[in-house]
Amino acid sequence: MNNTPIRIDALMPPEMAERAEDVGVKKVQNDAITTFLLAMLAGAFIALGAIFATVVSAGASEALPFGVTKLLSGLVFCLGLILVIVGGAELFTGNTLIVIAWAARKVSLGALLRNWSLVFVGNFVGALGTAALVFFGRQHTFGGGLVGQNMLAIATGKLGYTFVQAVALGILCNGLVCLAVWLTFSARTTIDKIAAIIFPISAFVAAGFEHSIANMYFIPIGLLLKGFDPDWVAAHAPEMDLSRLTWGNFLMDNLLPVTIGNIIGGAVLVAAIYWFIYRRDAGGAS
Repeated sequence: MNNTPIRIDALMPPEMAERAEDVGVKKVQNDAITTFLLAMLAGAFIALGAIFATVVSAGASEALPFGVTKLLSGLVFCLGLILVIVGGAELFTGNTLIVIAWAARKVSLGALLRNWSLVFVGNFVGALGTAALVFFGRQHTFGGGLVGQNMLAIATGKLGYTFVQAVALGILCNGLVCLAVWLTFSARTTIDKIAAIIFPISAFVAAGFEHSIANMYFIPIGLLLKGFDPDWVAAHAPEMDLSRLTWGNFLMDNLLPVTIGNIIGGAVLVAAIYWFIYRRDAGGAS
């Protein structure tokens, strides 16, 4: 007879670290097609959260205080990571936690980089595909054009950072995103996971931090509006300076530095630290 007690309480941090290690091993063992498709889903899921946040905050700055508007945007953006965690998908920023398994010598550096590469590209495809659907659905015309104006304002605003500033905002963002994912490792129910996600994700959005995968939607939707519906843009955003809104600036001035920051924030400030605290006896990095 098994006398092992049944636990219903959440896992404690040392057990969370072990679970994170096991999850990392399983992630890199998926075949390329499965990983890529799950990554496409994650890109689409994060884009859905971004769409929700864009609509909720459209025109809100004229009626609500800045902080309240940002809080509402953060709360609804949580949809993206909830879909990723509960629905099952591969998100590049969350997968920086695989460093825990690599540091424990259970995952090779090659397998880690293969996963990151496949997931990053898959996330990009999923987010861009969602942006294209939103554009063809002409969501930018909703609310008398307020939604489209907000799309352009968000996209241009994200191209106004210096390289160093974008890296710093990326570090802060993925520190919170990976802490949200880390907290879900303690969960035993779906409600536990959702509750663990809400506050860290709301915090990063409200604080204005930068998430590379979210930006794969936020900036391209503005680029699509500028490039393929210039008449609408001229009629509804005539005073908005869109000169910096180019694909080159998106890739080099935002996506590159934000991705670097996201890797540092997740892999170093969360994964490496928790590995050192709880799992360093399992082996060092090779």
